[in-house]
Amino acid sequence: MTPARRCLTGTPILKNFERHFLAANRWLLIVTLAVMAVIIFANVVLRYTTNQSIEWAEEVSRHLMIWLTFIGCGPTLRYGGHIAVENLQDALPPQGAIAMRALIGLLLTGFFVFCIWFGLEYLERTQYQTTPATQISFAIIYAALPVGMLLTLIHWLLIMKRYVLRREFASDSHFDATASASL
Repeated sequence: MTPARRCLTGTPILKNFERHFLAANRWLLIVTLAVMAVIIFANVVLRYTTNQSIEWAEEVSRHLMIWLTFIGCGPTLRYGGHIAVENLQDALPPQGAIAMRALIGLLLTGFFVFCIWFGLEYLERTQYQTTPATQISFAIIYAALPVGMLLTLIHWLLIMKRYVLRREFASDSHFDATASASL
């Protein structure tokens, strides 16, 4: 297969997109966690050294935790890190297990699309409500649901074929789902 033909099929382009997409998602998680840790640490230090605290620290760190949860859902799914009950597909013959995983794939895809739609609807309902300490719109906080589920859907679509056909999750040097499950 010629290089031009390979590019037309999208495989190198898709692999490159997947690599950059995962890296960007990881960096977003790292930065969000770092900001949350700095805010909490600064608040604790101030509270114990000056008997004062940052009035918005608890609220902002809680909102960052919400974002962290939804942003991290996709990478966790991609590596098989979510809880799963696999006894039924283990008991099925290979073709039945593939059919079961295909059904699971369709249900997950539908769930992610529903969460994106519902999240956008919820944003409209909460756009004029503001948080107590920072006075920002709750829509900014609740945007974590549709954004996180969109990222999760993209991660899922990138690994779904391997999962359905061979029950494989992504793996790399950064994360090993099998080792993590044994902790």
